[in-house]
Amino acid sequence: MTDSDLDRVIAAVRERIDPDEAERRALSDAASELESRVHDALADLSVDADVLQVGSTARGTWLSGDRDIDLFVRFPDDLSREELETYGLEVGHAVLPDGHEEYAEHPYVKGTYDGFDVDLVPCYDVPTAPDIRSAVDRTPFHNAYLVSHLDDELAADVRVFKRFLKGIGAYGSDLRTEGFSGYLAELLILEYGGFESLLRAAADWTPPVSFDPEDHGTRTFSDPLVVIDPTDPERNVAAVCSAENVARLQHYARDVLDDPRESLFFRADPDPLDSEGVREQLERRQTTPAAIVFDTPDLVEDQLYPQLRKSVSGVAAELDRRDFDVFRKAAFAKNRAVLFFELAVAERPTVERHTGPPVHVRQHAEGFFDAYADDDEAYGPFLDGDRFVVEREREFTSAEAFLTSEALFDVALGTHVEEILRAGEYEVLVGESVAQLAGEFGAEFGAYFDPRP
Repeated sequence: MTDSDLDRVIAAVRERIDPDEAERRALSDAASELESRVHDALADLSVDADVLQVGSTARGTWLSGDRDIDLFVRFPDDLSREELETYGLEVGHAVLPDGHEEYAEHPYVKGTYDGFDVDLVPCYDVPTAPDIRSAVDRTPFHNAYLVSHLDDELAADVRVFKRFLKGIGAYGSDLRTEGFSGYLAELLILEYGGFESLLRAAADWTPPVSFDPEDHGTRTFSDPLVVIDPTDPERNVAAVCSAENVARLQHYARDVLDDPRESLFFRADPDPLDSEGVREQLERRQTTPAAIVFDTPDLVEDQLYPQLRKSVSGVAAELDRRDFDVFRKAAFAKNRAVLFFELAVAERPTVERHTGPPVHVRQHAEGFFDAYADDDEAYGPFLDGDRFVVEREREFTSAEAFLTSEALFDVALGTHVEEILRAGEYEVLVGESVAQLAGEFGAEFGAYFDPRP
């Protein structure tokens, strides 16, 4: 690779992602009109407050086609939470009369204006980020920090980096993705002074990797990537970013440096599979699929996906413990949710081997021997080398038998997932019958059977 190769790719990417003058003007006009509406609404309230545009569209790091305007209305920090919510919603509905309420840490109004998606969020006007009373209170500090540190060249590199993260599937700080937030992307560009410098550094990272832009030096974190919030020394901006996504960035940083190409920034998803395609993959792999299928709990994604991950990991661990050898696992969710397991072994013999302690460990050895000495159903105890061994009846000889038993509830499950399963509102599919799920989860199966870094 030559520097000009990467420069040409970056220039081509920018042609596709940089907002043009007309798009910038349209956004600026919409934001100005919305801010004016907020001021008019605030004039009718008996409280002093102001409005601030925040987010990528406020600091020039948004990508062409993004249609988000984030307006934060800052209220005095001596208001009660109830007053904050009441005033915030009143202003929100006055500015966005056709909007609807959504809930993060507290309710806010979401709507549209002139083709833009608008979030109008109330927050407290606190003196410093560590003084926050709600999580959103720190956002204005983030905005002020970045506006004061980003110039046009760095903002352009942020846009390229965001597009790169989207292309490799690592963009987003939601708990489904566990990737890089926009704020984290901006801080990393600032740290390294540009996109190419960041790529070259990331290619050689040895996690855990830590940055402290303002040299706070007050806390240590155990995450694979640590970027101390320059406005709040107690917070790691990269706390959500998984080890897998850190490794993903490293892999593709090396890839694009070795072979610069535009396609990495705009990768297409794998083709979805139909039922026949799923069956063909299973026949090729000669594994046994198993799935627990249930109606998706009524939760926001940031609550849902941690519960699905906990559940699929808990069940997989127990399948492994019972010698059904989970080859790979996944969790899918739409209207229904699926805990999916691909098993290397689906059936086991009636007996299982249970190895006890060495005979010379007298107390434990005698306890093991006595536990099985009068068990007519067991083979043994007998010696294998210096240890007692017993062959006893296996509780479940098939994975399906375990998955349809009450023993399923002895594993670690997400709270809401467990409630649904305990109510009996689920089905277990094993073998070819899993292929019927392709109608709803064809894209997920396509990605599962075409795994990429």
